[in-house]
Amino acid sequence: MLNFSFTEEQDYFRKMLREFAKEELLPNYSKWDREGIMPRHLWRKLGELGVNGLRIPLEYEGSGADCVTAGIAAEELGRGDFNLTYAVMLNGLIGEIITNHAREELKREWLPMIARGEKIVGIAITEPSAGTDAGGIKTTAVRKGNVFVLNGEKSGISVATVGDAFIVFAKTNPELGNRGISAFIVPADLPGVECKGYEDMGNIAVGRGSVYLNDVEVPEENLIGMENNGFYQVMNGFDLSRLLIGLQCVGAASQSIDETIEHVKMRTSFGQPLANYQGVSFPLVTHYTQLELIKWQAYRGLWLRDQGVDHSKESSSVKWLGPKYSVEAIHECLLLNGHYAYTKEMAHEQRLRDVIGLEIGDGTAQANMMVIAKKIIGKEFRSVPVKK
Repeated sequence: MLNFSFTEEQDYFRKMLREFAKEELLPNYSKWDREGIMPRHLWRKLGELGVNGLRIPLEYEGSGADCVTAGIAAEELGRGDFNLTYAVMLNGLIGEIITNHAREELKREWLPMIARGEKIVGIAITEPSAGTDAGGIKTTAVRKGNVFVLNGEKSGISVATVGDAFIVFAKTNPELGNRGISAFIVPADLPGVECKGYEDMGNIAVGRGSVYLNDVEVPEENLIGMENNGFYQVMNGFDLSRLLIGLQCVGAASQSIDETIEHVKMRTSFGQPLANYQGVSFPLVTHYTQLELIKWQAYRGLWLRDQGVDHSKESSSVKWLGPKYSVEAIHECLLLNGHYAYTKEMAHEQRLRDVIGLEIGDGTAQANMMVIAKKIIGKEFRSVPVKK
């Protein structure tokens, strides 16, 4: 029996977050972009609403919610402030990694602070010469007594300039490739940690940048899970974050469509509302339909994850097409709203800039198509590097 309905609790949660997004997030969405500020007071407010700890167990002050509920939060907050949806996506990934792999002391130290919104934690994998090929990272972690000494550069890291700590992935055994990567919780205030921001076109409030590690001594207690097992710990987590990314993009695009529908009903041309013209209504119908398809594929993927069923191809399809279709929809909305939408007085231009960033982060279109190809054609036919 198929059941596409949400529970009563999920419906209440959705309505609550939609109202919160409309009343408290949307009015100041552009403010944080112009000022280049991550509104930590709102990050903490999301902690009070249970959003930051959705994928953190109750015993660590989290909500212990299922993945579908996390998806609802990503979609609804995306309507208000796209950048604050990182409290869902980023914390969902981090919450699962720490919960499933960290030792008890680390869980009790970090998970409650993350759930309450007191600490912002980033994921530091990507490097200047290693993006899609995460196994190609060069950052090293060398054991020295009861500490690991980390050296390297992480680039394109979300919350680099505002994060209180990072889950850093480094080679503990470079000779083993992917099988020689470990993960560590690295507080941003440790000696040798330096963070520098970028001048990005979008996602300004997220504080993306580089994290430099220069002889950073990390206690061995901060090792997450087993040594040399970090790569596999995070790969499964990407199946969750990619689904949440798709929904936060759909949320932002859906808000633009709703605003544009109201505009074309009211704006007249040659004596008729713009909505009367098929050249206006048909593009809106096209984008609405594409976003609906992505939305329900995302919720199906989240449901599969809740059931413990493989969902990698669903996740990759949502990550590939979710940002793409959302960018196209927002772009169309900007055009349909005319020259005012090209100013910073309306949110369409900022949504466009913000969503484009997630056509790159957490896996490019090409990387996600590789995942899908491996699943439907067979891993023996996957793309392989050309040997020189």
